[in-house]
Amino acid sequence: MKPFLTIIEPFRIKSVEPLRFTRREERESALKEAGWNVFRLHADDVLIDLLTDSGTGAMSSAQWGALIQGDESYAGSRSYYRFRDVVQDLTGYRHIIPTHQGRAAERILFHTILKPGQVVPNNNHFDTTRANIEVEKAEARDLVIPEGKVPSALHLFKGNIDLALLERTLDESGGKIPLVMVTVTNNSGGGQPVSMENLRGVRALCDRYRKPFFLDACRFAENAYFIKLREPGYADRTPKSIAQEMFSLADGCTMSAKKDGLANIGGFLAMNDDRWAESCRNLLILTEGFPTYGGLAGYDLEAIARGLEEVVEEPYLRYRLRSTAYLAEKLEAAGVPTIKPAGGHAVYLDARALLPHIPPLSYPGIALANALYVEGGIRSVEIGTVMFGLHPDGTESAGPMDLVRLAIPRRVYTQSHIDYVAEVVLLVAAKKDRLRGYRIISAPKILRHFTAAFEPLG
Repeated sequence: MKPFLTIIEPFRIKSVEPLRFTRREERESALKEAGWNVFRLHADDVLIDLLTDSGTGAMSSAQWGALIQGDESYAGSRSYYRFRDVVQDLTGYRHIIPTHQGRAAERILFHTILKPGQVVPNNNHFDTTRANIEVEKAEARDLVIPEGKVPSALHLFKGNIDLALLERTLDESGGKIPLVMVTVTNNSGGGQPVSMENLRGVRALCDRYRKPFFLDACRFAENAYFIKLREPGYADRTPKSIAQEMFSLADGCTMSAKKDGLANIGGFLAMNDDRWAESCRNLLILTEGFPTYGGLAGYDLEAIARGLEEVVEEPYLRYRLRSTAYLAEKLEAAGVPTIKPAGGHAVYLDARALLPHIPPLSYPGIALANALYVEGGIRSVEIGTVMFGLHPDGTESAGPMDLVRLAIPRRVYTQSHIDYVAEVVLLVAAKKDRLRGYRIISAPKILRHFTAAFEPLG
């Protein structure tokens, strides 16, 4: 077939939801009422919602049909065994523990295995992963390769963990390390993929130092498709077989099914270690539910099972990655600084580069995110000093980068929506010198970005 350039969604639309258009003055008032924090906006006041791709996608007709098949038995639900079989076919792990979402899997895992003073290496921990480690008085240590810290640097696998640095960390702090993690794709670093070669390197080091290796697998399918496109020897492999190889290199994973599970809620913790699994199930019963439902309805388990089958289909993944790249290319062509190359689930604007007159501790990411909402009703999220600059001891420093993530929900928006997003970003970029920073007037000590209140600097 001729390689046409137009992106075609690999689905037809059977149901639509109307959008509510607002005036600029309405958005200004709504943002002020929300404490200048887009997390606190009413969703009805948002036109294009790119806050997150977590749980915000559209389910397929097959998934909606699967909901009707849900078995709501408290124990031993048929839907659990369907869910378990799909996850085991994909991951190969012996123990499959359902949870209501990914952060519950993280909490159960880390509360079970971590002790104060221990260290968990990762390429980059995302916000809830880091918080669930730090609440146990342990350290979440980021070891991404140097290129992963520079938004403009070009590298096909910018999500890779620095193997030399990991080896040194294991050599110097091995007694404090209960496991090694790698996040695929690397969300904090721009949705960047991790190569199979890098995962093999992690496996070899974990074998040498006798450490378990876990994946944060929220976007495993996108990572698998990047490997197919970019890594030698994988072009003729199916995304599912590549994903299975990725999982085979690890000893377990945490997973938010709200991402590459194509579901609106749910997740799981999976592993091979019998002792850890028993302890995790005991904590699950205490806080989530019986091991065969884990805080989920039977119909959720059915939707996730079907979603995990659909997410590794190549037409979907081709559309998914190409649609994200399409937005990135429009912005890059206009000179807007972004993380390069484009990630799988989002485009990341480099707020620190775009707004050099706003210092990191005046939160350029918040300034940019708020301007996108005021100008065009687009909700995005800061991934920078507000999210990662606060330390467990209460001190604050500039985050590694100041980014604004435009996370694209799966199967929700069309090309015209994305064209509109690009127009709004370019308008804000043209007015960049008028933007000013913010200060925090109230915030919790943990995960402050979700609920903090801000005010503009005079």
